[in-house]
Amino acid sequence: MYICTMIKNDTIIALATPSGVGAISVIRLSGEKSIEIVAAFFNPIKKGKLLNNQKSHTIHLGHIVNNETLLDEVLVSVFKNPKSYTGENVVEISCHGSSFIQQEIIQLFLKNGCRMADNGEFTMRAFLNGKMDLSQAEAVADVIASNSAASHQIAIQQMRGGITNSLKELRGQLLDFAALIELELDFSGEDVEFADRTKFKNLVTKITLVLKQLIDSFSFGNALKNGIPVAIIGEPNVGKSTLLNSLLNEEKAIVSHIAGTTRDAIEDEIIIDGVAFRFIDTAGIRETKDIIENIGIKKTYEKADNAQLILFLIDANKYTHSKNTFLSEIETINTRFPNKRVLVIANKIDTLSDTDINLLQEEINRLILLSAKNTIGIEALKTELTSLVNIGALSNNETIVTNSRHFEALNNALIAILSVQQGIDLEISTDLFSIDIRECLRHLGNITGEYDVDKDILGHIFSNFCIGK
Repeated sequence: MYICTMIKNDTIIALATPSGVGAISVIRLSGEKSIEIVAAFFNPIKKGKLLNNQKSHTIHLGHIVNNETLLDEVLVSVFKNPKSYTGENVVEISCHGSSFIQQEIIQLFLKNGCRMADNGEFTMRAFLNGKMDLSQAEAVADVIASNSAASHQIAIQQMRGGITNSLKELRGQLLDFAALIELELDFSGEDVEFADRTKFKNLVTKITLVLKQLIDSFSFGNALKNGIPVAIIGEPNVGKSTLLNSLLNEEKAIVSHIAGTTRDAIEDEIIIDGVAFRFIDTAGIRETKDIIENIGIKKTYEKADNAQLILFLIDANKYTHSKNTFLSEIETINTRFPNKRVLVIANKIDTLSDTDINLLQEEINRLILLSAKNTIGIEALKTELTSLVNIGALSNNETIVTNSRHFEALNNALIAILSVQQGIDLEISTDLFSIDIRECLRHLGNITGEYDVDKDILGHIFSNFCIGK
């Protein structure tokens, strides 16, 4: 309660653009007295203009002056409550991007009624003032940190209330039933039943389905957010490092004809059609007595286990010399990683005849042919990689979970709702599974910042189900 009062009553200030020298810098103030504080040191170009009297969402040219000392010519943007980012009076000062000017203006206002904002405090005020829910507030940081079109799209979706929209209606319906069940408990001596058990069972089934879909999306969403890990594996000298260099278009990995050159995993990231991929070049897989190389091979399998996609490289010449060995290696990798998407790549096709290439394509379905050394087939590989990523889910407005806290809350909500389902199936006493309903509501509320389940239930009772009044 103290924190909320403090946040509403004082005025905060911070640099809203990156620190350092630039063309312009933006200094942001938020609080009840923010316009008043800036007005005391702002001389508008237009004589007689008073900043306090200006309409919201207007921009004004003038000077910041301290004791007749001109600090800078600035543009002052005014946003009046509640139509601002924080829900309070907000002023943004666009000044020249000198570090000296930035500090002079900030220090001036710090001495005259402002304090420095804490990390994330502008967004926290927006949350506390009801301008956004908790999941939207968290998405703001993801928008700022996004480094690809896909991660940016997901973050924007969340900031617009993606996960909240998926859960809000269902949580509201569950609250309705929770309120009815609370009434049943209050009238337990009357042997009455307010909640329609059939409708309630259907709702529980629907909630369970939605929760499972959101939970299942986390792996994909987290990969898109942080870059999809792709492990490049294969025997020594098959061209793994050359492939990495071709994909990155730079000499990232050391290439040598000596087997076992790559002993540790080398990683780098590129963006293909708006999606970030983290490629991992690994040590060659072979039988060896070299202790260090064996450690590298062990790491290879670890990287492959943790990857979303596996690129398995085979020397295309092996097919012409030993077809059975070639096919056996593919089968071995598919068996070792049954739950992974493995792309089989035949490298060094520049050494094969057209007849051999045709035979390869006929023999192995979805085989990718390329020459990493000559960058043949690299673009086709990139196309195949992006086609495997379910980017369509983004454009279809499907909600994708990327936040670990949301993932945990959804899992906990699922456990609670499954307990409710079990209680219904076993026809146990209402007062027993009502606890699980509350738990589910609490975990769903943790995502959006609606923590007070008792208050929510009471609100529903008095607004919708109050008896006699």
